[in-house]
Amino acid sequence: MDIININIIAEEDCLIPSYETAGASGADLKSKEDGILKSGERRLVKTGVFIELPAGYEAQVRPRSGLALKHGITMLNSPGTIDSDYRGEIGVIMINHGSEPFVYKKGDRIAQLVISKYSRVEFKNTLSLTETVRGAGGFGHTGK
Repeated sequence: MDIININIIAEEDCLIPSYETAGASGADLKSKEDGILKSGERRLVKTGVFIELPAGYEAQVRPRSGLALKHGITMLNSPGTIDSDYRGEIGVIMINHGSEPFVYKKGDRIAQLVISKYSRVEFKNTLSLTETVRGAGGFGHTGK
């Protein structure tokens, strides 16, 4: 396992992202505020965390499966991408697809943060693409 030092500023120690299990790929992001998300409502929920990623890395903000299953809470723009040159506060665009209001408190785990390497490419305009067996088939073309 590679260990990468990531610089963060957390407005309070309780807001520092943390891994809940030894095998977790996502560190939990926590809300820095109390709130109520009404059914059908969406809101940017602040985390109080600012991050400095090394060049060649990105952070992805992803929903938490337990919130989705139990409350119908997920994220718009999922996964959200944090680029290595972004220095603003991490926010989570939450939406309530459930039928009941969702109450969250400061320090509640609201999303996951996954750090990944990425590659940049150069795009080359061409007149054709190589043929494959699949071709242009997509959107369920292979059946259920």
